[in-house]
Formats: sequence, C-alpha cells, structure tokens
Amino acid sequence: MSSGENAGQLNASSGVDDGQLSAEIEQAISQAAARYFDECRQRVPSFVRRHFTYPGAIALNRVALGWDMLRAPLNLFWAPLYSLISLLHFACVKQPRLAGLASLLARIPSGFSTQVQAQISALVMDELLNARSEDNAFEVHLLTSLQTVYRRHNHDATTDQHFAQIIEPLLNDALKQYQLTRTASADIANSLSCTVLGAFAFQKFTPGGIGVAALLASLLATELASRNFVFGETLGRWYYGVFPPEPNLSLTLGMLAGIMALLAAFAAFSGVITDPVQALLGVHRRRLMKMLDHLEHDFNEKRTSSFRPKDQFVARIMDGFDMIKSSLF
Repeated sequence: MSSGENAGQLNASSGVDDGQLSAEIEQAISQAAARYFDECRQRVPSFVRRHFTYPGAIALNRVALGWDMLRAPLNLFWAPLYSLISLLHFACVKQPRLAGLASLLARIPSGFSTQVQAQISALVMDELLNARSEDNAFEVHLLTSLQTVYRRHNHDATTDQHFAQIIEPLLNDALKQYQLTRTASADIANSLSCTVLGAFAFQKFTPGGIGVAALLASLLATELASRNFVFGETLGRWYYGVFPPEPNLSLTLGMLAGIMALLAAFAAFSGVITDPVQALLGVHRRRLMKMLDHLEHDFNEKRTSSFRPKDQFVARIMDGFDMIKSSLF
C-alpha cells in the first residue's frame, strides 16, 4: 500500500489535512528505512569476517564442486559480451526513442547462476538484510513507524500489509548485480595470476591468458625450430634466440585453448583465494556498503535500482590490455 493510500485512510477517520498526513507518513517511512539500513550496515563487518575469510571462505566456495565447474567457465566467456550489452543498455536508457531496445537488452541474462552465487545471495538476504525471515526486518521497521502515525491520529493500525514488497524488486536487481562481481573477480584473478606467472617463470609481462598463451607458443616454436636447425640444435638455439620464429596459427590457437581451459577451471574455485584477499583489502566491505547506500537512496527516491558495480568493466579493461600487449585482435 502506498503512502497516499495510507493518508487517505487516516484522513477519512480523523479529518486530518491530507498534506500534513502525507508528510508525516513519508517522514515515518524514510525514518524506518534509515533505521533498517543502518542496522544492515552494522552487520557488514561481521558478515564479511564470517563468510569471506578463512575458514568461511572455504565453506562458501566448496559448493562450487559439481555443475559450477561448467557454469563458471561459461560465465567467464560470456562476461565480455555481457559487458558490451550492459553499456549498450545504459546508452539506450538515456534515449526515449530506444526504450523498446533497452527493455529487450535488460532481459538478456548475465550468465548462468552458479551455486556459489546462489549461496552468497541467500546469505546476504538472510543474514545481512534479514529479509527472508517471517519477521522481515524491513517490514517490522515500516509497520512500527506507521503505527506511531496511526496512534497519533487515534486510528487503529492494521499489521497485515506487506510493505517489504516495496523494496523487493530493488533487492532482486541489486543481488543480480552483486552476483556479477563474482565472475568479474574470477576474471581479474586469472589476469593477475597470469601476470605473476609470466614475471616469475619467464621474466615477461603477461597481463592475461592470451599473453601467456602467446609466450608459450613462441617458446615452443623456438624449441621446435632449434631442434630442426640445419647446423645443429646448439647453433639453432643461438640463431633463433636472436631471430625468434613466428609460431604458426594452429600452434597459437592450441596453446590458447589449453591455457583458457586451465584458467576456466581455476575460475570455479578462485574465490577461495580472492575472497580472503578482498576481505583483507576492504573490497567486500566497501562493495556491500555501496549496495546498501544505493538501495536506501533508490527506495527513498522511488526509482529503479541504481547499483551497478564497476568490477566487470575493470575486468574488461584488463582483457583489452592483454589483447593489445599480445598483439592478438
């Protein structure tokens, strides 16, 4: 039920001015939302410690065993295209003439929902937002505030209204966006792992899987060419060390497929490593705080969800840099 309908009920029973009554109800709802979200913010540090540091991070990511080993790699390959779709949707939303296209793009799924993502969403709803219990915290705060207004005007308050439905679409969209950060984190972890591998194993700068694959293909091409050098392998190593051969396309693509398969498998369980690191750096805390800030602001402004984490675009920038560095377009 909207604040205007509440005002109409009160006005009919007490004869109070509509404007004054509506203002009181709006203020009561705003204060209830503020109290609710403040409580959620206070739970963030303990929530992060419980689920994103050891041993909680192991228990959380253990559910990846199973179909997530297939879903996570597929999400990883779909993520770059979905990032482009998100940018296109953002541009279309700004143009009223493209409202139909924007609506169509909004219905495109962000990928397969993994067991880890579902587990995190359930934990956020149950423990952080306290929004799925019978005594829904958001609804309790709203009813308590509205009952104060009702009593002030000698009106019997009813408690059978599900005010939590007002924010349910906002919560669902915010959690969908929050889930995207898991795929982005896995993608960023892969890029950083490749960078570390290239630096320590080959003393080369390899900012991603493409860079590692190109480097390994080049090393293998050099090794094969040296063995078949007309003046022997020793002189071949010296010669091709100065004039390295270009790996053929089949060798490069084969190496790329192998590296991407390994990175995709790593993506399913990368949270075991990345979650504690992000918790230590405060990334999880800031991300959850930002989500709560957007939820509260969107609820007060009565608009659609504005929570849009930038993680997926950071991952795409790293992928682009990897392609440029490897000269593979």
